[in-house]
Amino acid sequence: MKLNKATSHALRVLVACASAGDALKKVADLATELDLSQQNTFKIVHLLSRAGFVEGERGRYGGVRLAHPADAIKVGNVVKAMELEPDQGNDGITLLADPQTPLLDAAFGAFIAVLNQTTIADMARAQKPPARSGRAKKPKAGKPRKVSRAAKPRGSARSTSPTRTA
Repeated sequence: MKLNKATSHALRVLVACASAGDALKKVADLATELDLSQQNTFKIVHLLSRAGFVEGERGRYGGVRLAHPADAIKVGNVVKAMELEPDQGNDGITLLADPQTPLLDAAFGAFIAVLNQTTIADMARAQKPPARSGRAKKPKAGKPRKVSRAAKPRGSARSTSPTRTA
């Protein structure tokens, strides 16, 4: 099954909000971070808000954040909410929602059940680079570190290097 772009964008917005924790994310910042247009990002955030996945605060210091903990938001529920959105205009999805097609309904239900095994928190953890150990590499014994010329002071009245006077 092919998901529409709005669903993909919605998942990316939720992962970005999960990575921010409880901090508010401005929609303009989300658009820049995810390389989406602001108009499209506003639409996605509006749909996610209507579905209850994000909550917003208005005003100069406003933004959006997850309405529930990231480990409580199932990917399948997000896909279901976004794919079955009536104003998306995707004719392929109306077939899945049609009660006269029990086979497709069962297949869609199985698809959602598999996706519901993953949460937004799982996706956010998978996206983050692995944490560094915190230890810096020590220089190898026996080899002095080279100091670049840019690190040496220039133009001082006294020179640290010996010079000959004739």
